[in-house]
Amino acid sequence: MKNEIKGVSPVDIRLTGGFWGNRTRLLSEEIIPYQWDTLNNRTEGVPLSHAVENFKIAAGESRGEPEGTIFQDSDVAKWIEAASYSLMNHPDAELEKTIDELIRLIGKSQHDNGYLNTFFTAKGIEQRWSDLVMGHEMYCAGHLMEAAVAYYQATGKKPFLDIMCRYADLIYREFGPEEDQIHSFDGHPEIELALYRLADASGESRYRNLADYFVNIRGSVKNFYKGIAAKEGMIPKSKWFRSDYYLAHKPVREMTEVTGHAVRAVYLYASMADQYRRTGDPVLLEALNCLWDNLVKKRVYITAGIGSQSHGERFTVDYDLPSDRGYTETCASIGLIFWAWRMSLINPDRQYADMIERALYNGSLSGISLDGKSYFYVNPLEINPETASYRQDLEHVETHRVGWFDCACCPTNIARLIGSVGQYAYSSTQDRIYLHQYLSSETVLKASDVPVTLKQQTEFPWNGSVSITVEPETSADFSIALRIPGWCRSYDLKLNGGAAQISIENGYLILEREWKKGDLIELTLDMVVELIQADSSVSGCEGRAALVRGPLVYCLEEIDNGSRLNELIIKSQGNFEVLDGSMQPGPSKEIILEGYRESVRSGSLYSTFHKQKREPVSVKAVPYFQWGNRDEHKGLLVWFRVL
Repeated sequence: MKNEIKGVSPVDIRLTGGFWGNRTRLLSEEIIPYQWDTLNNRTEGVPLSHAVENFKIAAGESRGEPEGTIFQDSDVAKWIEAASYSLMNHPDAELEKTIDELIRLIGKSQHDNGYLNTFFTAKGIEQRWSDLVMGHEMYCAGHLMEAAVAYYQATGKKPFLDIMCRYADLIYREFGPEEDQIHSFDGHPEIELALYRLADASGESRYRNLADYFVNIRGSVKNFYKGIAAKEGMIPKSKWFRSDYYLAHKPVREMTEVTGHAVRAVYLYASMADQYRRTGDPVLLEALNCLWDNLVKKRVYITAGIGSQSHGERFTVDYDLPSDRGYTETCASIGLIFWAWRMSLINPDRQYADMIERALYNGSLSGISLDGKSYFYVNPLEINPETASYRQDLEHVETHRVGWFDCACCPTNIARLIGSVGQYAYSSTQDRIYLHQYLSSETVLKASDVPVTLKQQTEFPWNGSVSITVEPETSADFSIALRIPGWCRSYDLKLNGGAAQISIENGYLILEREWKKGDLIELTLDMVVELIQADSSVSGCEGRAALVRGPLVYCLEEIDNGSRLNELIIKSQGNFEVLDGSMQPGPSKEIILEGYRESVRSGSLYSTFHKQKREPVSVKAVPYFQWGNRDEHKGLLVWFRVL
């Protein structure tokens, strides 16, 4: 179809430096080796993973019982996927050999009928599908399928893809609408996304049909709560773990509010978008638009973190976005990127790319340290270390990054996101190329049936200058669409050093012309420092503001500004000085603000109100994603008082 919007595979994007080039190099040199050691129980001072050992047990090459979470297989899968993306940018024969050996182990763990799960292999595969609510079998299957697709894309090797196709065939035989099939779905959406990818990679449309089935039946199964979890009392009996927690409370086409477990939710919404892209069902699109509007207008943090309640890792109600208790799991922000990307492939409106950008640079990247070896599972916007270390309702809040988790879904998830980030930069139709994200890269797309090489150079997000060299194989007429982010108040555009004729559609600058090899686009996005306020319905943000420069949300840390950050007041009309930051590894930008420290020291816990003396102070703000990289037990503040 002429107007079909197509994405770009990560294998077709080469990152050539800059912010994300540095991080993919870090992925190759530090993150992948560190995580591999950890998955093999070789990292000291962190919770044991057992993830690789579980496959050795299932393959009969080691003795014992599987340990870790019931979904521990998914950690191995996401590591393989991240490593596969790493191979695309940084070929490594030894890493490839390691993956091949791991794939051999996975293949040996597979049963003759195609079933593959270390936990239920130990329990007895006759009990497969007996705990669809909490068993995560198809969640693990989905991650293994996505890993197989990524490794096939990276290397062209098919054994892992064949292993997962055999597993998908088993699921296809055992689940579906026929009388002799199981009429249900997994409590944690993920396999739907994987099946769509597996269908594209293998050419087998039945996997896509199975994904459609799982999306369509969700919310329509009356006996969903039968099985091991229900029998053994593993399903909490509280309002926070009712059917909406599992996104099983109503059919997807009737959903209007984002709800339930945040990661489950955005994975499901992403798969709904995948289904819409192939079916064009208008009712499904209406539901997607309602869900998106509810999220962006009432249930997302300024950092693009989602899921405000720790109990159930879930959404609650409109405007409930507490700064100090917010859960905002790293995986949830990553899942939001998956959903937003698919929405942009339906309708290239800048709001989706804006959300991807906000989530990439804030809610997701905050989950990993600058050296790639320690992590945050949750990402609140305010931390008082002494309080957080004591209060039971803040026990989910870490005041320092840690080397691993008992439930380690986030580290491998952020690794695969970093490795695949290039795919979110471009899309195309028959006669248009879209640039959604600005990162130094090189790719080849087709427009008007002509291969077009695009080369981006930029120091984004530290400054807004972007140069794009356009090199069509032969001169051709098509358009290039450049996103002007919602935070950008002014911009400058030059084409071959001069003015260009443009139009604007849905937040994108459209340049339509006959393109020739060597054409140069120079775009400068003005990155002003802004104070952002929240809707007054968001409790706790009254009279406060957050600091934003370009795509980056900033924060105050105690290490820069002393303790009791709540005493600081920023002058809204004061000077905002942007300086090169000292955070290592750099580069970075910090912002110096004018403000006051206002404290009450009467000697009594409570005293008669009187106007307080304000001491002028200089306040330093650093990018939110960089916090917690210099000192283990210091406070954090995103929403601060303003005057």
